Amino acid sequence: MSTDYTPKVWLGCLACYNEGRLTGHWYPASEAGEVTPSQLHGRPIRPETHEELWCFDHEGIPVDGELDPVTASKWGELCDELDAPELWPAFCAWVRSGSYVEDGDGMPSIADFTERYAGTWDSFLDYAEHLAEETGTFAGVPEDLRSYIDMAAWARDIEADYTTENAPDHQVYVFRSF
Repeated sequence: MSTDYTPKVWLGCLACYNEGRLTGHWYPASEAGEVTPSQLHGRPIRPETHEELWCFDHEGIPVDGELDPVTASKWGELCDELDAPELWPAFCAWVRSGSYVEDGDGMPSIADFTERYAGTWDSFLDYAEHLAEETGTFAGVPEDLRSYIDMAAWARDIEADYTTENAPDHQVYVFRSF
């Protein structure tokens, strides 16, 4: 079973909104900047009227509040650029953490996310144990002394070098902080 993580926006007409009518539709965020007033209304609209569109609601975009259509399009394009769409929830968690890196356009950097994302784990301790084994952190410790290593204390020590965010199913996303 696959889940659709595509960011979506409810794009509406500001002129109609100001007149007390909700006129709009849900669109993939990547298309928001290209929708014309005529497309939104489903009929020809004179260019000088109903010209301003706005994203009044959104799903799958890790920011609060309303957005302009161009910014919404940028979020949609970021999702499209991500090599694996199933990573979009982790990317959004990274942004919500506040520890993300911006690209030259002021948007979160996919390259930095890819470099920093360490996976989804049952706990940070599980990640730390995996890291210690994979890197051979305690390889020089004699086997008969390894049981005396307090992995939970070691995990707490290194956790300052990481950012964690809640993930589904009581797990955590782990991101390296450089």
